[in-house]
Order: sequence, then structure tokens, then C-alpha cells
Amino acid sequence: MFISPAFAQAAGGGGAVGGLTGLLPLVLIFVVFYFLLIRPQQKKMKEHKAMLSAVRRGDKVVTAGGIIGSVTKVNDNNDELTVEIAEGVKVKVRRSMIAENLAKTEPAAAAPAGDSNDGDKGDGDKGDGGNSSNSGGFGGGLKKMLGGK
Repeated sequence: MFISPAFAQAAGGGGAVGGLTGLLPLVLIFVVFYFLLIRPQQKKMKEHKAMLSAVRRGDKVVTAGGIIGSVTKVNDNNDELTVEIAEGVKVKVRRSMIAENLAKTEPAAAAPAGDSNDGDKGDGDKGDGGNSSNSGGFGGGLKKMLGGK
């Protein structure tokens, strides 16, 4: 009986400090959620929006339904894309339903006159006629192993 009033008097002080310490864990949880969940999600949405605005004809895309196709027509007026999913099969897709851009096409650059991009023809850096063991040419790899040119 004598102990209970003594404990009650000791526990009564510091009401303002106790409220602040109770709020501190909630603030810390919100800060952790912001940096681990909210901020990365906003960054990902921003990148996705930039990708959607950069889609143009010839790009290979994946729709939100998982269909892979090539963009044949871009209609900016109503945010529609015409995607060819098979030869002769075209579907209209909302721009917002594009999930990923697999192969981005580069705009055609004007090549200077006389500059040809014929691959490895005339380069002379392989020394085995273009056949190498990496490209599956058995004869070229064998020549290289035996020291022939």
C-alpha cells in the first residue's frame, strides 16, 4: 500500500518529451520508406514516361500483355501505336500500354560519299579470310591453330 503512491509520483513528469520520443520512430519509418520505396518508384515512372515519348516507327516493343512486335505507325493525336506482331498482323495499342522498348532504332544518318560499310570486306585485320573460330568457321580456326595465314 505504501509503495503505489511513490511510483505514481515518479512516473508523472516529462510529458512533452515522451510525446516527442513516441513520434520519432514514425518519422524514421517514413524517411526509410521514402528512400527505399517512394523515390525509386518515382524515378522509374519518370524513365518509363521518357521511354514512351521516345517510341517511334521501327522500334521493337513489348506490350503490357507480353506481346512483342514492331512499331509501324505512331499516331500522336490520340496516343495510339500500330504494332505489327506477325507478318501482316497489325494491332493498335495505346502508348501507355508499352512496357519496354527492346530494340531502339537509330535515325538514318547521311553517309559521306565513297564511304561504304560492307562489314569486314577489305579490312585485312583478320588474316584468315574472315573465318575465325569464334564465328563458327572450322577451317579458319584450324588454320590459325596451325599457324597458316
